[in-house]
Amino acid sequence: MTGDVAGKPLIVVMGVCGCGKSTVGELMAHELGVPFLDGDSLHPAENVAKMAAGTPLTDKDRWPWLATAGTRLRDAGEGGLVLACSALRRSYRDAIRAQAPDTLFLHLHGSRKVLEQRLAARSGHFMPAALLDSQLTTLEPLEADELGLVIDIARPLQQVLAGAINSLTGGVGVTETSAYTHRR
Repeated sequence: MTGDVAGKPLIVVMGVCGCGKSTVGELMAHELGVPFLDGDSLHPAENVAKMAAGTPLTDKDRWPWLATAGTRLRDAGEGGLVLACSALRRSYRDAIRAQAPDTLFLHLHGSRKVLEQRLAARSGHFMPAALLDSQLTTLEPLEADELGLVIDIARPLQQVLAGAINSLTGGVGVTETSAYTHRR
């Protein structure tokens, strides 16, 4: 699967913990020929320590991190970038778009059951499964005026990736009733 996107895209792969942001983001960046950046690497040590202890971040904790994420996207410019970043609230996505207005958000959406299974299977990540409830409560779905795609993660990884790439490159017609929802 390959595809040429007109220009190099700026994409945020978003969603709650365990949805596969880093995995899908890294594979997508490879397919699109752009760099990948895991937003977790942009968190200051204090944020990582809070999350590792099971304490949800506050907006005060997040704003500098979101500004950094937006700046990285802006600075990528025409070279493109795929960034894994939870971007759970509209205001968080707006903060990123303030720096990089043409950013597309790819929301990896899954049921609680799928997310819990994935979290139980992963090891070595600082984000504990106990924070899933907090993230699901915080999550605000993409709105109709936001440039983005919603992808159902219940499908196999290669189907999730193919659906996202095809939607970005115009290879698939996307409707509300399909597994892939395009917003704008």
